[in-house]
Amino acid sequence: MRPQIYIGTSGWNYKHWEGIFYPKKYPKQKWLEFYASHYTTVELNASFYRLSTPKTFEGWRERTPDTFLWAVKANRYITHIKRLKSVEEPLQRFFNAVEHLGAKLGPILFQIPPNLPFDEETLDLFCKGLKKNLLYSIEIRHPSWAQKRVIEMLKDNNIALCISDSAGRYPYIEENTASFFYIRLHGSRKLYSSKYSEEELQAYARKITGWKKDTYTYFDNDYGGYAINNSKRLREISGLS
Repeated sequence: MRPQIYIGTSGWNYKHWEGIFYPKKYPKQKWLEFYASHYTTVELNASFYRLSTPKTFEGWRERTPDTFLWAVKANRYITHIKRLKSVEEPLQRFFNAVEHLGAKLGPILFQIPPNLPFDEETLDLFCKGLKKNLLYSIEIRHPSWAQKRVIEMLKDNNIALCISDSAGRYPYIEENTASFFYIRLHGSRKLYSSKYSEEELQAYARKITGWKKDTYTYFDNDYGGYAINNSKRLREISGLS
């Protein structure tokens, strides 16, 4: 089968996108439907701060087209409060909610806090507690995670090492560790608020089409609607629109 390319934004519910992406005075309760009429995927960022109810996930599933796909950022209680340790119960609670997306559930992203150094035993136990029928990506932020052993463990567990562009603040690594690639583009010059150039987008398009694997790419440079502009252009040059 031909590899699938998914390109969208990290979140959709940004007030400052009104007049840039959403028409002025367009009903806010219909923003998701408007977004889904232009994109086939979104990265749910709100779940990091607060885990919504199963009913809410059900509603999101029902409000989006059959071909729409949700990547979901795991709740920070798992990664930042529990710091990946003794997370059986919060993981189960998280899975119980997100699985209400049904067939529209894409990869689950775990963002490692920048003050959490790599510990092999912790990562090993964490990976063993994950459900085997889902896709996962890990975004590293502490420099100690940028090492060979981490790459090996992610490969062993089919977990994608998130290719994360953060204007040089956190490690940027391109490694083939899973059956798919996961990319987060936060801004190459200024975190969350710099616009990617045509040259940068062309370079990512060449990588995405050249990997010959399913690829999930989300723009997190929401300032000024840059994420909308950049994702639209990357879709064009990747042959999606």
